[in-house]
Amino acid sequence: MALPNKPVLDRRTFLQTSALASGSLVLSALMPAWAQPHTDGLTHGGSELSGTDIRLTIGHTTTTIDGREGHAVAINGVVPGPLIRLKEGTNVRISVTNTLEEDTSIHWHGLLVPMEMDGVPGVSFPGIRSGETFVYEFPVKQSGTYWYHSHSGMQEQEGHYGPIIIDPAGPDPISYDREHVIVLSDFSFIHPHELFKKLKQAGGVFNYQKQTVAGLLAGKDQSFAERLDWANMRMNPTDISDITGAVYTFLINGHGPADNWTGLFQPGERMRLRFINAAAQTIFNVRIPGLKLTVVASDGQNVRPVAVDEFQIGNAETYDVIVEPTEDRAFTLVAEAVDRSGMARATFAPRPGMTAEVPPLRERPLATMKDMGMDMSAMDGMAGMDHGDMPGMDHGMMPVPGMGPPRVRGSDVMGDMSAMEDMGMDMSMRNWMNAPQVEMGPGVQTIAPMPMDRTGETGQGLESVGHRVLVYRDLIALEPNQDTRAPSRELEIRLTGNMERFMWGFDGRKFSDNPPPYAFRKNERVRVSLVNDTMMAHPIHLHGHFFQLAQKAPLGHMPRKHTVIVAPGGVVKWDFTAEPGDWAFHCHMLYHMHAGMFQVFSVRPVAGDIA
Repeated sequence: MALPNKPVLDRRTFLQTSALASGSLVLSALMPAWAQPHTDGLTHGGSELSGTDIRLTIGHTTTTIDGREGHAVAINGVVPGPLIRLKEGTNVRISVTNTLEEDTSIHWHGLLVPMEMDGVPGVSFPGIRSGETFVYEFPVKQSGTYWYHSHSGMQEQEGHYGPIIIDPAGPDPISYDREHVIVLSDFSFIHPHELFKKLKQAGGVFNYQKQTVAGLLAGKDQSFAERLDWANMRMNPTDISDITGAVYTFLINGHGPADNWTGLFQPGERMRLRFINAAAQTIFNVRIPGLKLTVVASDGQNVRPVAVDEFQIGNAETYDVIVEPTEDRAFTLVAEAVDRSGMARATFAPRPGMTAEVPPLRERPLATMKDMGMDMSAMDGMAGMDHGDMPGMDHGMMPVPGMGPPRVRGSDVMGDMSAMEDMGMDMSMRNWMNAPQVEMGPGVQTIAPMPMDRTGETGQGLESVGHRVLVYRDLIALEPNQDTRAPSRELEIRLTGNMERFMWGFDGRKFSDNPPPYAFRKNERVRVSLVNDTMMAHPIHLHGHFFQLAQKAPLGHMPRKHTVIVAPGGVVKWDFTAEPGDWAFHCHMLYHMHAGMFQVFSVRPVAGDIA
């Protein structure tokens, strides 16, 4: 006899239910504990890898995303890799065994380790050969949210990455009741080498969001005059991302949008969400409709809390965010690709199985003249000035990021340049005099005539979303900077590329050209000025260091980062103290790095120093 109120299953329902359960069990077996389809959050002493002696094995596996199987590179048999949890002030020994048929490596992203432990083949060590084991051993000098990934070939794209959490030696200044790690990534069922081949063969090959005649007739996107201007410059304003949702599935903790990873909570709790962008090529815009996001850390470094509705996270960046849901309902976590060709989606809920409305993709952004380093609004004679740092500037009078008015259609027309030429300003986009250190070859498509500091601006497409968006100028370090010396010199580095031929580099040279490294002296205090001459944002990462963004902040509290997005046509300045060794310096878009946007910071002791 059936129990009261218990439905009787027919054969079809039983089979469907069994199939879903079986699929969930299979998926669970392929996932580490922190990335299970629904989880209560991280538990200290649980299934995470911790202690002072950790073992990792790199090998092949099959991953399942939205019900479809594909090849992946696994760590300890799971994709993404296991969570490593360390303690500040301890020493750790991590043995990595390679069962692949090719070399591998692990870079401890953001960790301050000895150069020989940094994990970059050909720079800091030879790599880990097939069948061999390499032992990383280093002191844990910091706390916060970090991650690890391969620095060999394109293994990172295939799943070779995982999160790191380092607990502080003393009390944590950030209070919370529950924590979840949120690893964002992108995955394609096309092999990464095939993707790279296609990028080299045809510019914009994955851009399925180009402007159309129908759109022009309907009054959408650019005006006719704007389209003519851009066509004459052979530029495409919809070319925001190299690889798009046409071939990418965007993931949260290894789960596709249909998988709907779910993080559990109890109403009234303070949840700490540790966001990590482990994507190979995708910048994400992150929001949780209905919840405020209080940013408390950036790149593992604590910052003064700042409440926003949305933030942009570049490749390899991390952000710690506090949310406080008070309602007994589900909330959707949205991580929209910067070009809005797709999104990663997950759910926060009090109970498994709950869902909330998933907002539709917003209209894709268009690049502007400012993204080409040609800001026509600055033609009042103050081009190149850092308006955000002008003495007496009342920042409270500046527009709230994300709350700006929509751009007026037709406002991006280049117009008559003769007045600027009469002023002696050469607006040519290949004027070598604007960047004499750049080697002007086929890898340099443009030189930004009027690059400007854009750290007070939102990312592309977020200017008029109608809510508060995080910008770099919001970040203020919670703890004082260790080195507050003024820089002794400034080094300008130009980010260069040819989007149509998919050539990328620094100062017009790709790494395979064997350019000399950027040279520094031990303990030297240097200001680095990154100028983006391309129309694409670049998340730039420096190994072995934290740098301080050179922006307005309370004395000695400039924000510390290891990775920063340099906006198209933008300038980012940061100060750093040079640590001895050879350190990788590169764009963290994997395919840009693979194509040549990679260099070395070589730091040597001065005469008389002990190395």
